[in-house]
Amino acid sequence: VLGFEYGFSLADPNTLTLWEGQFGDFVNGAQVVIDQFISSGERKWLRMSGLTMLLPHGYEGQGPEHSSARLERFLQSCAEDNMQIVNCTTPANYFHALRRQMHREFRKPLVVMAPKSLLRHKRAVSNLSDFTEGSGFHRVMVDGAEAGCDVGGVTLKSDDQIKRVIICSGKVYFDLVDQRAKTGRDDVYLLRLEQFYPWPMKSLMTVLGRFKNAELVWVQEEPKNMGGWTFVDPWLELTLDKLDIKAKRARYVGRPASASTAAGLMSRHLKELEAFLTEAFA
Repeated sequence: VLGFEYGFSLADPNTLTLWEGQFGDFVNGAQVVIDQFISSGERKWLRMSGLTMLLPHGYEGQGPEHSSARLERFLQSCAEDNMQIVNCTTPANYFHALRRQMHREFRKPLVVMAPKSLLRHKRAVSNLSDFTEGSGFHRVMVDGAEAGCDVGGVTLKSDDQIKRVIICSGKVYFDLVDQRAKTGRDDVYLLRLEQFYPWPMKSLMTVLGRFKNAELVWVQEEPKNMGGWTFVDPWLELTLDKLDIKAKRARYVGRPASASTAAGLMSRHLKELEAFLTEAFA
C-alpha cells in the first residue's frame, strides 16, 4: 500500500498524499519501500515525492507493538536534504507541516511522528491566530511558560539565572511540564525540537545562545539506543561549538538501552517514566 501511495505522489504532485499507520510500529513491514524509494528515490532517479507518512509514535504504556515508529531508522537515512522528520506538539504546527508540503515549489517526503494521546490532551492546543496569515511552521518551539501557555503556574527566572535547558521532542514535553510544576523548578527551561531533519541549526542557536551558563540536557522517552539521541548528539555538539556558551555537550536522560522498544507492563512503564522525569530535574 505504501508503494502505491508513493507512486500516486509521483503521478500527481499537486495532491497531498497521506499514508497513515494504525500504529507507527507497523511501518517496519514497509521498510523495503522506505529504503528503496522514499529515502533515496530523489538521489537515484531525480524524482521528487511529497508523500506524507503519519506514524503514531509515543510511549503510552501500550506495549512494544504499539509505542514506537522507529524514529531512529528514519533519522539514520537522513542526508542531502532527502526528507523531513517532524514530531509536532501543537495542532498549529501540525497544520503548517502539512500545508508547506503543498505550498512549496518543490516536493520532499514528510515523516510525522504523532502520538495519539495529544489528540485529547488539554495542553496540546493552539490559538486561531497560530493558523492564520503571518504564522508558519516552527522548527523549534520555546518554553510554554514564555509563550503564555498553561504550564502549571510556573514563572521562569531570567535567562542568566536559568540553570538547565532541557531539549526534548514530542509528547514527553507535557510530562516534563507537569514534573516541573510538581517540583517548582523555575530555573529549568524546556525547549522543543519540532523538526529533527533538516536540522534546525539557526533556530537552535538563536534560543540556546541566550543561556550562557546553563547545563544542557536531552530528554527522550525512548530507550537510549532508539529515538533521537544518537542523531541529535553529534548535531547538537556541532551547534554548540558555534556558540559562546558554557555548555558544549548535551547530557542524556531517558530510558536505558533496550532490545525491545517498550515495556509490556503498564506498571513498569510508569516506573520508568517516573525515574527519568525525576532524573531530568534532579
